[in-house]
Amino acid sequence: MDLAAVLALYDRDMREGARPESPDARIERTGGVVRHIGGEGGWNGVLWSDLDPGNADAAIAEQVAHFTGLGREFEWKLHGHDRPSDLGRRLVAAGFTADPEETLMIGETADQLLDAEPPDGVRIVPVTDRAGVDLMVEANERAFGRDGGWLRDLVLARLATDPDGIVALVALAGDVPVSSARMEMIPGTRFAGLWGGGTAQEWRGRGVYRALIAYRARVAAERGYRYLQVDASDQSRPILERLGFAALTTTTPYVHGV
Repeated sequence: MDLAAVLALYDRDMREGARPESPDARIERTGGVVRHIGGEGGWNGVLWSDLDPGNADAAIAEQVAHFTGLGREFEWKLHGHDRPSDLGRRLVAAGFTADPEETLMIGETADQLLDAEPPDGVRIVPVTDRAGVDLMVEANERAFGRDGGWLRDLVLARLATDPDGIVALVALAGDVPVSSARMEMIPGTRFAGLWGGGTAQEWRGRGVYRALIAYRARVAAERGYRYLQVDASDQSRPILERLGFAALTTTTPYVHGV
């Protein structure tokens, strides 16, 4: 894989040339910034920017004023190769708070089409209704130890407005949810995004996470997506590297409240 070429393609497809994540969302391009205005329960933030030391502060102030005027919290998704090199410092000075840094990792969809089944006693179930979303949220809360209400709102909204753009899954041990994950797909791009993969402590290291990746890879391949994209935590990065995913750059969410 030519990592520099794939990163350039990712910037072009998923950031500069971004498309709305759902029918009730929109993309706006203004002053060297591409921003996403989410629909109900959707994501709001800056996806891409082309700034320099002379115009960065003004562009940041403009985005703060815009999203504050809409009454929305938003995220500036900063990538490690973004310019200017001190953009993160400028965001903090403008009132943003940095979340933990993650690693943008890319895998070839074809490389993940293995016969990776979940461990004995565990089955993977597609999530298509509120009952399934509740199980998914319960698994997420067990995996990450925090309230999953935001996930419930996000998945329910996406299932209602754009069911073909999301694949939501829950792994059940008997009737107990032990892991969950989702995949988001935007037509016209070559990247399917893998999100939210998390497994309850007692089931880690037994192949559940791997099976969820393989399941989503099969769906992505059927729909013509060449690459799988993950914003990987420090915990998931080693697993993904063993599976053949490559690190392209870092990504850090800078969050600004209302």
